[in-house]
Formats: sequence, structure tokens, C-alpha cells
Amino acid sequence: MTTDDLRARAQAWIADDPDTAMRDELSALMIAGDWKEIADRFAGRLEFGTAGLRGVLGAGPNRMNRAVVRAASAGLCAYLEQTTSDAKERGITIGYDGRRLSLELARETVEVATARGFRVHLFESVEPTPVLAFACKRMNAAAGVMVTASHNPPEYNGYKVYWGNGAQIVPPHDVGIAAAIDAVGPLMNVPLLPFEQAKANGLVTMLGKDLEDEYHTEIQKLLVAPTTPRDLRIAYTALHGVGDRHVRRALATAGFTSVHSVASQAEPDGAFPTVRFPNPEEQGAMDAVLELAREVDAEVVLANDPDADRLAVAVRTAPGSYVQLTGNEVGCLLGHYLLEHGAKDPKRTVISSIVSSPMLGAIALAHGAHWEHVLTGFKWIANRAMELEKDGYRFVFGYEEALGYTVGSLVRDKDGVSAALLTAEMTAWCKAHGRSLIDELELMSRRYGLFLSRQVSVTMKGADGAQKIARIMDGARANPPETLGTHAVLAMQDLARGERRVRGGTVEKLALPPSNVIAFELDGGHRVMLRPSGTEPKIKYYFDLREVMGEKEPVHSARARGERMLESLVEAFLAYVGPLAG
Repeated sequence: MTTDDLRARAQAWIADDPDTAMRDELSALMIAGDWKEIADRFAGRLEFGTAGLRGVLGAGPNRMNRAVVRAASAGLCAYLEQTTSDAKERGITIGYDGRRLSLELARETVEVATARGFRVHLFESVEPTPVLAFACKRMNAAAGVMVTASHNPPEYNGYKVYWGNGAQIVPPHDVGIAAAIDAVGPLMNVPLLPFEQAKANGLVTMLGKDLEDEYHTEIQKLLVAPTTPRDLRIAYTALHGVGDRHVRRALATAGFTSVHSVASQAEPDGAFPTVRFPNPEEQGAMDAVLELAREVDAEVVLANDPDADRLAVAVRTAPGSYVQLTGNEVGCLLGHYLLEHGAKDPKRTVISSIVSSPMLGAIALAHGAHWEHVLTGFKWIANRAMELEKDGYRFVFGYEEALGYTVGSLVRDKDGVSAALLTAEMTAWCKAHGRSLIDELELMSRRYGLFLSRQVSVTMKGADGAQKIARIMDGARANPPETLGTHAVLAMQDLARGERRVRGGTVEKLALPPSNVIAFELDGGHRVMLRPSGTEPKIKYYFDLREVMGEKEPVHSARARGERMLESLVEAFLAYVGPLAG
């Protein structure tokens, strides 16, 4: 676009934007002549997909703001009117976290929905995402909206949409809502009902203590070893998010009395003053809670992300020394624990995402349980679980390697609160039997096989970054490698095309829905996968390796050998993929 084009589009946006601060922000950029920044804000519009919306806060269609949320809410309501006959009476359940503008964006949604006659169930204060997902199902709402950017940096916010079944939307609803948003037209024509008037008209029901009490009552029922001693020292952090009071309450109710929380990170704060990137997977994010753990000699360390739908875990290996477990390790530990000690029945099922460790499948097989893998994103786990439940299966557990776990069907999304509760109980059970979670992982490796996984994420911000990510994916499709290091590439799975190409030319159809994911199958049962992140400006690479252990070989010896092989595989793949970005 030329400068004149950008100026015209910016002026049109200013005329239609309901937020004075955003209008002033865009005007200031025009006065400063920062056309590169303006061009990025108008390079497109935030795409409404199966994760809803997520982006950097700011003025313009390629940013998160009240204008974008007003259009999204009008489109969502229009789509509900078309597809759900009793949508207005059932209403929309709305929650929000402690990020900047979360409350304002939630109220924007309320004013749009109530103006169209929808009832709204709105939380009276900040809540974790899993509590919103629980409430959506509990209130029998037609849809749910959670204003959150989960674990993204402070400048982000988002708008996550749930369907009436309590799970995040999947096709065709995402496409239908996106089309309805496109048809909204000028924002000045979108009717609004002021928040206080909507309350006075009886269209807004405030949710609070009663709903929280019900949630906490139900998650206690997920425990499988209630008689296990609870003499466990726990260090915890909410990373300036909304999890602290919920996790401490859940642990206290279950009998865990020695819980120590990082005071400087306990209260919601959208500025995240003590951590730049509030994702417990990121280097340094857990420094404060690990320091606290050393002070109190905690045996296990728990950390939620800001909306408390993810959980990170670290384990004491020696006095003052801790190792952080990967999402795959925690997921397989929880899956093993629930299948080993939970109720036994022939139609138990567990589900993991395609980029998660195949180890859960081996665990399920050993326990006579059903296992499936689905596309990345908890929406796929939750919706597939509901399909299987219709066929008589009992959903026990689901996880994805990005620190997301859910137990049972209580919450149709990942739940970092109940996961923290179950992890504490699992750790206590291991302690009562004279071992740690590290010991449990070693026992599992001997029983099910030694699985090693690694993820490499590369951040590529802005429109230029999006183009580089597209070039990498297109290049991998067009020119797949024949070898990666010492491993031959036996086949390539291209989920966007729904096909598996075996070396030599055979093409097979894949059963999974289309998705921008590529997987290379290697000899020895290893694999490499790549995909763009659905919520961050990143491309992610996943490496999975299964090492064959000698009959009496120490686990640490086999692990060291496998890690060397994994490192070599990562280096070979990065050397292959580097030039594809251009």
C-alpha cells in the first residue's frame, strides 16, 4: 500500500473506532510519519479461527482493541441467531483475566450481546479460563467468551470462543462466525446497550462465589488416592495471573497444608512486572518460584500461566536443586497415574495431540485402554472426547505437550487448577511409596520404553515474520529432505493436503482434519514435525525419539545416548530448514 492508501485507511478506522485512546494512538503514528508501523497494523485483520482472536493491543484491524471485539461479538451473536434457536434465552457466558483491557473488552461483548436481546452470564471478577469453560457448560449457555491471551507477552490480549458444549469452537463454527464478522459492516451501526442498563433490564447475571464453590467441589472428585498422606511441601506461582486463590484453595481442601506461594506474583497484574514473558516454558519465567522452593525446601514446584489453564512442574532432585519436567513428562506421568490407580473399565480412553509424545499410546496399550491422537489444540481433544463418549467410552485424561492437561469431562478444556491438584496428589503418592516423580519416570521408561522429545520455537514477528513462516512451510512441502543426519526420511505427512507420501511415491489419505502441519517419519521410529503456532508469531519444530534400552542397562546411560542422538537430529533439521525462510 502507498502512503496515501495507508492514510486513507487509517482515517477511516479513526472515524469508526469507539475507543478514544486507540484513535489518539493511531493519529499520533500518522503525525509521526511512522508508516511502517501503520502498514503492519493494516496488513490484514486479526484472523478469527478456532482459537478465536489473539493479537497485540493497539489501534487497527491487525491489533486487539474494542473495535475488533465489537465486530467479533456482533458476528458471534449473528451466527448464534442463525444456528441456535434458543441462543438468546440460553445466553452467553463471559469471563476475563487480569490483562490490560480484559474487563473493557468483556463489557464491550456484554453491550453488543444484550443489545440484540441475549442474556449474559458475566463473572464479577477475574477468573481462570477453565472456570469459564466449566461455567459455560454448567449454565447451559449457547456460547462462551473468555477474554485472555493466556501465556502471551504483556502487550497481547485475546478473545476465545466456546460453543454450547463447553469446548472451544471447531469447524464449521469458526468459519461461520468469521463470515458473520465480515458481514457486520460499519461499527457505528452496531447497536449497544449500556452495561448498567443491561443489568437493570435483567439481561446480565453476575457469576461469582456459588459458581466457584461448585467448580471446587467437583474438582475434588477427580482425586484417585484420597487416603494418601498429604505431608508434602509445595512451592507455587501464579505468574501475576489469576490462579493463586484457586490453586491454594484446591490444595488446602485436599489436605495439602504446606503450600508456599510467590507473594510478588500472586495477584493479577497485566504488566507482569517481574517476568517479561509469562509462560512457564520460557527461560527464567520460574526463577522466583524456584528461589522460593529452595528457601522452604519444597519437594515439588507448581506454576500456572496467567489464565491458569496450563501447569508447569519442577521436582527436587537434591537439597536446593530442581529440574523442570517437560509437558510430555508431566502428561505421561498423569496419564500413567490415572490409568494405574483410577477406576478400571474396558472403555477407558486417553487422548493426546499429534505433537505430543507417543508414549501415552504405549501406556494406554499396557493398561488395555483406548488411545487416540488429534490435531494440536485442546479444542480437538475435547470434541473428540465427546464423540467417543457417545460410543460408550469414558474419557479419563487428555494432554498436549505445551503444558496443557485435563482430567475427565468436568472441564472441556485444559485446566491448570485441577492439574495442579492431581500433580500434588501424584507426588504425595510417590513419596508415600519411597520415590519421586523422577523415579517414577525411570520406572515408566523401563516398562513402556524410553521416549525423548524436544521442541524448538522460533519467533518471527509482524507481517515479514508471517511471510517467512509461510516460506518455510511451503519449502518443506515442495522439497522434503531425504535424510536428516544419519536417519533416512521414510515418509512425509502433510495434514494440509490430508495425505501421507511414502518414500518411493505411494500416497495415502490421512483421517485427521486439514491443518498446516508437516511430519517427517524417520527410520528407527523417530519423527520430526513442524507447524506455525496458532496463538503466537512463532514456527514450532517437534522432535520425538524412542531409544531401545539394553536389558539391564541403566536408564541414565540410555537417556544420555538418546539425548546425543536427539541433539544431532535437531542440528540436522535446523540446517535443512534454515535456508527455507529466505
